[in-house]
Amino acid sequence: MPRRDDLETILILGSGPIIIGQACEFDYSGTQAVRALKEEGYRVVLVNSNPATIMTDPDLADRTYIEPITAEWVEKVIEREKPDALLPTMGGQTALNVAMDLHRAGILKKHGIELIGANERSIEMAEDREKFAEAMGRIGLAVTTGGFAKTVEKALEIVESTNYPAIVRPSYTMGGTGGGIAYNREEFEAQVRKGLDASPIGEVLIDRSVIGWKEYELEVVRDAIDNVIIVCSIENFDPMGVHTGDSITVAPAQTLTDVEYQKMRDAAIRIIREIGVEAGGCNIQFAVSPDTGEMLVVEMNPRVSRSSALASKATGFPIARVGAKLAVGYHLHELPNDITKTTPASFEPVLDYVVVKLPRFAFEKFPDVDDTLGVQMKSVGETMAIGRTFRSAWQKGFRGLETGRHGWVTSAHPKDDGLAEEEVKGMQPVLAALRRPTPNRPYQIKRALEAGVTVEEIFEATKIDRWFLDQLVQILEWERRYAKADNVSPELLRAMKREGFSDRQLGDLRGETEADVRARRWKLNIRPTYNVVDTCAGEFPAATPYYYSSYEDETESVPSVREKIVILGSGPNRIGQGIEFDYCCVQAVLALREAGYETIMINSNPETVSTDFDVSDKLYFEPLTLEDVIEIIELERPKGVIVQLGGQTPLKLAQGLEELGAPILGTSVDAIDRAEDRDRFDEVCRKIGARTPDNGMARSEPEAIEVANRIGYPVLVRPSYVLGGRAMRIIYDEASLERYFVEAAQASPDHPVLIDRFLEDAFEADVDALSDGTDVVIGGIMQHIEDAGVHSGDSACVIPPYLLSPDALDVIRDLTRRFALELGVVGLINVQYAIKDDVVYVLEVNPRGSRTVPFVSKATGVPLARLAARLMAGERLADLDVPEEPPVPGVAVKEAVFPFDRFDVDTLLGPEMRSTGEVMGFDDSFGVAFAKAQVSAGNKLPESGKLIVTVNERDRKTVTPMIRRFRDLGFEILATRGTRDSLKALGVPSQLVYKVGEGRPDIVDHIVTGDIALLINTPLGKKSQHDDYAIRRAAIRYKVPYLTTMSATSAACDALIAMRSRVQEVRSIQERIASLSTSVGA
Repeated sequence: MPRRDDLETILILGSGPIIIGQACEFDYSGTQAVRALKEEGYRVVLVNSNPATIMTDPDLADRTYIEPITAEWVEKVIEREKPDALLPTMGGQTALNVAMDLHRAGILKKHGIELIGANERSIEMAEDREKFAEAMGRIGLAVTTGGFAKTVEKALEIVESTNYPAIVRPSYTMGGTGGGIAYNREEFEAQVRKGLDASPIGEVLIDRSVIGWKEYELEVVRDAIDNVIIVCSIENFDPMGVHTGDSITVAPAQTLTDVEYQKMRDAAIRIIREIGVEAGGCNIQFAVSPDTGEMLVVEMNPRVSRSSALASKATGFPIARVGAKLAVGYHLHELPNDITKTTPASFEPVLDYVVVKLPRFAFEKFPDVDDTLGVQMKSVGETMAIGRTFRSAWQKGFRGLETGRHGWVTSAHPKDDGLAEEEVKGMQPVLAALRRPTPNRPYQIKRALEAGVTVEEIFEATKIDRWFLDQLVQILEWERRYAKADNVSPELLRAMKREGFSDRQLGDLRGETEADVRARRWKLNIRPTYNVVDTCAGEFPAATPYYYSSYEDETESVPSVREKIVILGSGPNRIGQGIEFDYCCVQAVLALREAGYETIMINSNPETVSTDFDVSDKLYFEPLTLEDVIEIIELERPKGVIVQLGGQTPLKLAQGLEELGAPILGTSVDAIDRAEDRDRFDEVCRKIGARTPDNGMARSEPEAIEVANRIGYPVLVRPSYVLGGRAMRIIYDEASLERYFVEAAQASPDHPVLIDRFLEDAFEADVDALSDGTDVVIGGIMQHIEDAGVHSGDSACVIPPYLLSPDALDVIRDLTRRFALELGVVGLINVQYAIKDDVVYVLEVNPRGSRTVPFVSKATGVPLARLAARLMAGERLADLDVPEEPPVPGVAVKEAVFPFDRFDVDTLLGPEMRSTGEVMGFDDSFGVAFAKAQVSAGNKLPESGKLIVTVNERDRKTVTPMIRRFRDLGFEILATRGTRDSLKALGVPSQLVYKVGEGRPDIVDHIVTGDIALLINTPLGKKSQHDDYAIRRAAIRYKVPYLTTMSATSAACDALIAMRSRVQEVRSIQERIASLSTSVGA
């Protein structure tokens, strides 16, 4: 059946900010869906609150609303745009939940909107765990479910039959939010309460324990005439008990017999038919007993999922694109396979290679968090590797993680492998460590095998399948063979490269350098070959150039004669380097393709748009290491390589690439070093007349103490060449500085530590600018809403700035231009400033793309990354018709989103970045824009109720007029003793509330009871920063909005006043941008 002609406008809901459990795989799926539907002539309306995504670019959908994804705000879009249908399956759990909210509220019925892709019944049946279990019973499939509970008492009844350990899973959540494993009654009761709180419908599922069973996933696609295909089978390296997002996964499944696979395949087809996903993809998870082969159904996602993105990249089959076309009436056999162009989409993909996905964690940002992996997801990103064998893909995957390991290698320090010194001295301590799943378990397995622990013993401790463990034993056997060889023959070297070993690994095995191994390899002409990902194991020719490296006899990647540019991606998502950088890379690719260049993308992240099969002219799915990248450059011989858009990852490669003859485009490697090296940067500042806080650089701990004493405490310390404020701290005294070197960082001649005088009570500004080496354009000046000392990635910020004086703004513009020209910037530059007493200080200069580029681009309508790419390719600003400082059609507020609901940590913000994503509020007034940003970030401001305020002495005078305004708005004020006395002295009445430990009921009691609408709490100086920890944690758990700085409190007050006094409206980005040209024309 061809496309449906009864539909004209289709609404797509995005997934909102990047959070743990819901990352940029939905930018990829949403972008594919929008493009697929526009191709068919539909008018597409998109709602998403995330500015860092490609899908919210104004030239993608017909109408793009960067608005909160809630039923209330989406209804406003529906009223304006009158869509005929809503596609809810491309925006993760957020989109599904909001679609169901719209359905239950009668909004879809009221406006005559049809759910396509998955209807209300199928969503409810798959998401409501009780209904899902009933559906599985109807088709004769067993589930892991023990029972469902809406109370702790009911849960205790169920666990009597399921026994311990028990798995608790809340309904209607994502990434295992609120779930956990309980080994006794006390843990169980606590976990059930947590799960009931997390579930939107207050229901938890108590699973019978299948911990230690093998876990599999099938990606399934169905069309409206009941054709069903299995796109990909995925096997978890880790057994049940570890969330699939935190597990190493392998595609295709390696340890199923053909009979077992066919049984699972048949079950998946029955499931998708019973649930009734009419058109599109879904993900079904199974558990299989390693002892009996019994198969149970774990769960189903009736939507595109994280695993769908992995399956798409692993097979080349564009699940989201095909799903969108099926949702509007097409059948699988009517759609072409976009990779081969000759076979239909109804052909199931066949793989002649192995894919390994490794999760990336951020426990270094949260050192006090338990790193045990369980059913609640904790990873922040992932990397994917493709190899001819499991072993080669395994090695490549560890290179791609970018954690400082150049393959599957152990660290020189047992602590880095998650082991205490005494745990590496015997077999039993290592086995005890292995029983606890953590991100370090792969390295502990290697240590155990090296120590002589048997495969059987490791299997008993971990339940990791013996086949996988045997593969790892083979890797060790190859290592020993190479290390003990009398000399390295060409045959042995080629064999080691086929096994996936990096040059650095091989060098370490024989006491050589990476350069020595590379020189020998090149001399022997042992170079990688490149194989194509073609969905059909070579049966049909591939039309889409999508490659992975191997060391075979012939290569399938043939360079063209066109002028080429290589763009280096940003690797796996992590805190400090997220989707914003992938956005910049994709923008560069699009601009350069438009300009006529052949674009070549190198990246290892399966979640992103940059690794989509049709974004660049050529895609190499490879780790971003010097070895892997230089081989592609040597083969392709590009005009140049772009390193300034992918964050710190490509920048770290820039010098090595240049030394090996790679042509780096744009800002020079030396200019980057002048900005990063403290001594050279100070010289630049002196030359252009920029004022910096007193500072110094230390290459040892005594040097650091001497610098700090010279410039005076408090000081801001950080390692050089880091992103995301890694190990950055504000230090108040010498003892704390000494402790910093023990806990956070080591100083050395190669890795100096930077020390700056910390400017208390300053506020900060960020500037993104473009330069071609001659002219400079100020892309946007953002003012941080949080106080100085909060990492720029964690602070809310606003454009245009609303508190900076015209004089300060002029100084900022002038200095930014001077920096760009002095450093010879060609492309993007980001400068961060602090303003204290109207004096402008420069904090840092980054001659590269920054994480605020997408936000500024959406706010102004000027695509900074696209323009930067064209400048790097040799064009001039004067020819690109860019305004000197683009205006903003309204007020845009960026707010950070944090994983505090996942990790039991304090919510106080500091100089080390901890946010996973961001949202944007856009309106004509600052107050409403800020309010929208808070709603999108999950911190919706209340309109009335009880407000608790407890602030430090320094903030009491500042907070009083704000509290007076809150009281005028109708809030009832509760204050702790010191704050109450201060308010009373200035004529603001409040009711006394006890701090924790002073009496009952205290603040936490009030929060738990549910009668508090808003918490305002600032820490009481460095010694008691953690005194109020229990208060802030209670606010997170019971979803009470909280404010921890005076500037955020002031902004919240403005927001509440604006929300009452102004009509709440939505406007598309396209309309806002068009209003600028209208006003200019007028």
